Amino acid sequence: MITTLNFATAPGHQVLAAAGKKILRPGGKAATEQLFTWANFQSGETVLELAASFGESAIEIAKRFNVRVVGIEKNPDSVAKAKENIKAAGLSDRVTIIEGDIFQLDKITDKFDYVLAEAILTMQSDAGKAKTLSGIRNCLKPGGKFLSHEMFVRDNAEQVRKSLSKSIRVNANPLTVSEWSTACKVAGLTLQQQQTGKMGLLDLDRMIRDEGLLGTVKIISNILTKPSLRHRVKKMRRSFQQQGKNIGYIVFTSSVIGH
Repeated sequence: MITTLNFATAPGHQVLAAAGKKILRPGGKAATEQLFTWANFQSGETVLELAASFGESAIEIAKRFNVRVVGIEKNPDSVAKAKENIKAAGLSDRVTIIEGDIFQLDKITDKFDYVLAEAILTMQSDAGKAKTLSGIRNCLKPGGKFLSHEMFVRDNAEQVRKSLSKSIRVNANPLTVSEWSTACKVAGLTLQQQQTGKMGLLDLDRMIRDEGLLGTVKIISNILTKPSLRHRVKKMRRSFQQQGKNIGYIVFTSSVIGH
């Protein structure tokens, strides 16, 4: 991937993945763990994961909490790889990956105890957020929870969105905390718990916590030895630092209004 990807134009998450970064969520592992703590998964419960990629997080969740996980993934190559990973993990009875679009959740007829979405909604337009959130609501059982991990913006929203979109090469549309709450409410979901914090995706201390020391060394080596990769990563890091006071991560749980 590193030898063929056009680092100047590729989406930021692909660039970071090519550098060797595995944790691409704005709040890192710690924020995801907070979601899991709030969820309090019980054995045998069901989870729908959006944009499941290679199935790695679905496999981890199924192993750790003895739950059944269905992942939806749009890229057919990723679906094929995920199925290989699931088989290799011996979890074909508990983890399923299906090819599908997060904008077509109405095609999923099953209902779930949880829907998990990390670093997905931020990159959608307002209309895209609304459609996806409505689909999430309809996928939840009564009393089910939506588990979300995204970016949020404090001030200068339009400036932040333009700066981020330019540096990561995809639409970046983080909302304020109140706007996230409103978007959920319009879709029929009510926020129950929330936490915000620093967006430290490319901070050294965060990388060591998320990727481990050896993983971080490998990432840095890749960046330093490939000039085009180094240039792009530095550009993204600079943008994150410039907007540091205005952006952060948000994790929250929400449930269907009235349940």
